[in-house]
Amino acid sequence: MKPTTATSSAQKAPSKTSGSVPTAAAPAEHDSTATELRVVLGQLTRRLREQSNATGDYTHSQGSALLRLEREGPQTISDLARAEGVRPQSMAAIVQFLLEAGLVEGSPDPKDGRKTLLSITDEARAKFASGRLAKEDWLFRTIRTTLTAEEQATLATSIPLLRRLATSP
Repeated sequence: MKPTTATSSAQKAPSKTSGSVPTAAAPAEHDSTATELRVVLGQLTRRLREQSNATGDYTHSQGSALLRLEREGPQTISDLARAEGVRPQSMAAIVQFLLEAGLVEGSPDPKDGRKTLLSITDEARAKFASGRLAKEDWLFRTIRTTLTAEEQATLATSIPLLRRLATSP
């Protein structure tokens, strides 16, 4: 009797996922691709983070609250707590630190004067802009000095695929 291998006919032929998009990779390759992509994106994220100190030496929660205020605009402590998945009391402590650091400021809510709307300060905006420029500059230089012209073109064509992954449900 001839020994069998782990490769099945299902792995040789393209399979279908939950949608109607055929895939050519075997299930084990899917796991490998997903794992490798997760690891590489994590490494790249850490390298980019090293290039700038836009959120300073703040905790993840403090940085996350700052970024949310920058992206989504003024919010109350309750709104921030709900969006970040923490208790309002915890968010109040986070916001107090950010207020004392001069990165967040409060103003009366025009719809309900009893509430305070929090927004980032010009100082925080400048730090974010400076940090983004440092990250982009490092990435630009690294792409140009590390990759060949052909690899740069391949990388450029992969951006829409990565964007689809990033925005998928």
